[in-house]
Amino acid sequence: MLQKTYPYYLANEPVAANTDLEVTDKFSGEVATRVAMADAAAIDKAIGLAVDAMPAMRAYPPFKRQAVLEHCVKRFRERYDELALALCIEAGKPINDSKGEVTRLIDTFKVAAEESVRIDGEIINLQISPRANGYHAYVKRVPIGPCSFISPFNFPLNLTAHKVAPAIAAGVPFVLKPASRTPVCALIMGEILAETDLPKGAFSILPAHRDGADLFTTDERFKLLSFTGSPAVGWELKRKAGKKKVILELGGNAAAIVDGDQGGKLDYVVERLAFGAFYQSGQSCIGVQRILAHASVYDALREKLIAKTKSLVMGDPKHEKTFVGPMISESEAKRLAGWMEGAVQAGAQIVAGGKVDGAMFEATLLEGVKRDTDLYRKEAFGPVAILERFNDFEAALAQVNDSDFGLQAGVFTDSLAHAHRAWDALEVGGVVINDVPSFRVDNMPYGGVKDSGLGREGVRYAIEDMTELRLMVMRETW
Repeated sequence: MLQKTYPYYLANEPVAANTDLEVTDKFSGEVATRVAMADAAAIDKAIGLAVDAMPAMRAYPPFKRQAVLEHCVKRFRERYDELALALCIEAGKPINDSKGEVTRLIDTFKVAAEESVRIDGEIINLQISPRANGYHAYVKRVPIGPCSFISPFNFPLNLTAHKVAPAIAAGVPFVLKPASRTPVCALIMGEILAETDLPKGAFSILPAHRDGADLFTTDERFKLLSFTGSPAVGWELKRKAGKKKVILELGGNAAAIVDGDQGGKLDYVVERLAFGAFYQSGQSCIGVQRILAHASVYDALREKLIAKTKSLVMGDPKHEKTFVGPMISESEAKRLAGWMEGAVQAGAQIVAGGKVDGAMFEATLLEGVKRDTDLYRKEAFGPVAILERFNDFEAALAQVNDSDFGLQAGVFTDSLAHAHRAWDALEVGGVVINDVPSFRVDNMPYGGVKDSGLGREGVRYAIEDMTELRLMVMRETW
């Protein structure tokens, strides 16, 4: 079970300032714990101490950064079950998915530990004309400065890790605002970081209400803002962020294409589509929302996918057999139910699922969804998927691109030509061949285009954003 209360972390130190934030068990709806909330004064102090920590962080050598990250890996392994249960309770994530996220947390910190000692520079040949004769140039990467991080509720461990671990590897101090619905896992991470010898002010982890946390965005002492969350919020934060660099990992409307050559592999395809659409109640930016199946396999795929969707166990996320747990809140379930009802009124048919009870939303499959409905155009962010058929592969690619989003897409095909054509034509950050767009490994570049965001996560790519190039030109003789 969770502790009765959790402090926040201000300049590496736990501060039990209050118990103002109630964190609920998302399945039972009961208060599971209480967490300290930071006010504007605490956030301002944390930023100032992060600025003060910058010289010490620049001087903190890579082997020490690596040791901090390796300590975290060790302690995450030791507290594996505690972290998984905390995630299950505060996020409503089924326990098997929670354990998987703890494993990815460990992977992300392991990769960061490796990358921390290979942040290299380069030598640039300036001998491009006689006037540069006798000159040499060198480039190195230096920490960008204090960073502001805002993490989401759906992956409270791993998406937080994708900000925190690269920051430690890069040598930048940071102030993190975890999602107020799911702050506990980030605070456990803070407890483990506090066991290390990171310079004072290297990190602060401060739960705060969105309307009281403007400093995370507007304060000019921050040199970078990294935000993961909804497009509406993300683009507004970018507008308010001023001169600082902004990294946005936002929403999606992910599609999976099932080509006509997959007839003998439909069982595998169906297993992956059901996982991609319904794991952790569909609350993933790269969850499968649109399934485009070639007419030659559509009927067989439809039959198998309906059966698979109906077989998924919904219930208490603490039970090992549960696949679909609660959505993050009853209000989110109501929002998605409204979109579903709107699609049905416009002519769509529910072919599996469709029942909603509080925050519990059945795994649901629809067909005949009109392309101008909210359910088709927007990010569902819940356990709902749309099934539709196509006859022409090029038309299917165009249909996938007919979206305001572009995070990842999946294509099931045995055609190398179709795989490369999809890679060329799809307006997304990543194309996954023969698996769902929900596939992610934590060292790969991850991010989107269009309304899906700016920049890329993945440890090495995040380190590049958290550092900047510094050039030195040397004249050989003078």
